[in-house]
Amino acid sequence: MGEVRPDGKFRPLDGNDPKIVASYRLAARLGSGGMGTVYLSYTPGGHPIALKTIRPELSEDPEFRRRFRQEVQAAQRVQGIYTAPVIDYDTEGTQPWLATAYVPGPSLHTAVAEHGALPVSSVLLLLAGVAEALKVIHAAGIVHRDLKPSNVLLAADGPRVIDFGIARAADATALTGTGVSIGTPAFMSPEQAAGKPITPASDVFTLGQVAAYAGRGSGAYGDGPSHAVLYRVVHEDPDLSGLPDALRFIERCLAKDPQDRPSPEEVIALCQAASPGPLVQSGSWLPHAIGADITRRVSASAELLAARNKAAPTAAPAPVPPTAPVTQLDAQATGHATPPVHAAPTMHSGHAGPAAPPPPGPPSTPYPSQPTVPYPPQLGPHTVPTGHPAPYPQPPHAWHRQPRPLPVKPRRSAGSWIGIGVAVVFGLFWLGSCASVLKNIGNSDDSANGSPGSGSNSTNAKPLPDPKPVTYKGVDIPDGYFVQFADSPPKPVDGTGGNIWSSDLYYYEDNMGSGGDKIVLLNNAQEGSLKTCREETRYAEQVTLSQLSRGSQMCVHTSSGHISLVTFKGSAPASDPSDFVSVDLTIWRNAEEPSS
Repeated sequence: MGEVRPDGKFRPLDGNDPKIVASYRLAARLGSGGMGTVYLSYTPGGHPIALKTIRPELSEDPEFRRRFRQEVQAAQRVQGIYTAPVIDYDTEGTQPWLATAYVPGPSLHTAVAEHGALPVSSVLLLLAGVAEALKVIHAAGIVHRDLKPSNVLLAADGPRVIDFGIARAADATALTGTGVSIGTPAFMSPEQAAGKPITPASDVFTLGQVAAYAGRGSGAYGDGPSHAVLYRVVHEDPDLSGLPDALRFIERCLAKDPQDRPSPEEVIALCQAASPGPLVQSGSWLPHAIGADITRRVSASAELLAARNKAAPTAAPAPVPPTAPVTQLDAQATGHATPPVHAAPTMHSGHAGPAAPPPPGPPSTPYPSQPTVPYPPQLGPHTVPTGHPAPYPQPPHAWHRQPRPLPVKPRRSAGSWIGIGVAVVFGLFWLGSCASVLKNIGNSDDSANGSPGSGSNSTNAKPLPDPKPVTYKGVDIPDGYFVQFADSPPKPVDGTGGNIWSSDLYYYEDNMGSGGDKIVLLNNAQEGSLKTCREETRYAEQVTLSQLSRGSQMCVHTSSGHISLVTFKGSAPASDPSDFVSVDLTIWRNAEEPSS
């Protein structure tokens, strides 16, 4: 990504390239790969972004779309210093796409191919930075699966890892056997090459391969036909000849047994031990020739933006089809704070609009003598800490299937129920007395008017009309997350703050439930309809996954008056590093009177 021609200009769009994606006007072509093509564009505020469009043959595969949607949602949770954050996306349109922050620097693959192996000091900083990126990625429940030199970009203030987890979207599609190559043989782990379950340790193995490539200028398992390279990865020792002694510790990352590999935290400690001084990321961490490449990319991007702004008054913007924007959760209404992100995605039905600019934050350290570039929010020159906690939250690893630290769901004690019962009996007695008095008064008035019964003003309440149903297919709800039926489309929200217990539908520790404790599991003979959901009153608080099979249906009533038919489509397999349930939702909004 970020390739420029020898004259320092970006590659222009050709006749086969789109000129506009959603509301983003494309400025140049950055590159292409097995998943799609990457373009340079800009937000309305002038921030450069890298917009990747997905190949049509992948877009037509339903399984790919489901996986792609899930991975994009997961990638939004990754907010690390050494990652390129997700800015905007559209997973539902004719051609899905994903936009991330643009990194004006060459890939590690390009830098080594053009300038040779990096010096030891640069490799140590590269290795520590990528390890820190993996720590954040793994903490979000994602395994990269395709870490390689072309997915590591060299920015002025440190490396950036891109495309984390997206390869998994194509990993299980029917297209993997028809010419679409997922993963790079020379940078696969033995378990990935053998088709075994993938864990975070797989990324540590490829991290060792990336470090070997950076430190010696070539891969640890050579080149040649894919089957020959994969055989060496699985059965032979790595070739680390020519690697400086200070970097020999990466051999631990290349252990065949995943249990023998160090964690990303241990890799950072090994880098610190091998460095003669503190590991400090700054504008001078790379050789001068690579720094000059970064400067050329910054200048090329600035020139394109200036040309676009100059032409803007005379060029009429392409009309954007009118679409109804998705309703995001109201933080005040739901009582929870939205997790901070660089820019909230502006999703539309089949179309996504421009991303909001990133929130203000400390500027990054630009490369000397180059114009300032709007990087993702940085902490300035970054020192890899020793023995201190990471500067970002560390949720439980999804592949361990550990429960989230949610607050205990409040339960009423027996004494509370007795007290409520007494209050109800007293209330009914009082209401009966009042009704009797009102009846006598009404009869008296009727007698006085000479028209018995004519004084009754009561009317039978009319049932609410049947609202039109809205259906959302393939909604993935991770463990500890919830959805609200008022949102369109319902989008999973982290329930760590405790609002999960008052949500419309949640998934937590192999249970699905609703905050209103009104969920009904239908039997196979029942028709899933609004009529059935209104008539069924076998309410439960939760339904366990053991009670469900693919196609099982549940009726959920919310306190706000919405009714939803939830169709269970399945859950994450045991080999999957994440934990989620997939459901189809048919929602009748305002189908009954709200309950207090």
